[in-house]
Amino acid sequence: MTHCKLAHINLNAGRSELHDLLELTGAEVSCNTLPAGVSVPFVHAHTRNEEIYLVLNGRGFLFIDGEERPLEQGDCFRIDPQGQRCLRAADDSELRFICIQARAESLEGFTMTDGIVSQSDRKPSWL
Repeated sequence: MTHCKLAHINLNAGRSELHDLLELTGAEVSCNTLPAGVSVPFVHAHTRNEEIYLVLNGRGFLFIDGEERPLEQGDCFRIDPQGQRCLRAADDSELRFICIQARAESLEGFTMTDGIVSQSDRKPSWL
């Protein structure tokens, strides 16, 4: 597998960062769990990276630029680098989420504009 890096993380860990594990070169990805009533211990922003969040499970709150917003499973959001942010789990629910960081304004293509259907005869057994 010369074009792939495969690894495994413990989804029950408090935080797992994937940049070193997968040798990421274009994004940072972390899987995070805040126990009930627990907050990220600081408000922060970034210099160049936007953050994309996907709430996988639970409920909590997003603090963004002085406003507090409720969060629940299925919510997703993007924050500009300059956005002052902090997350907190609800008092009665853990908050499990994925956070992806990538350099703002760097996306030049996505699946429908960057993907190329392979013309190779090598295919998986299910095709």
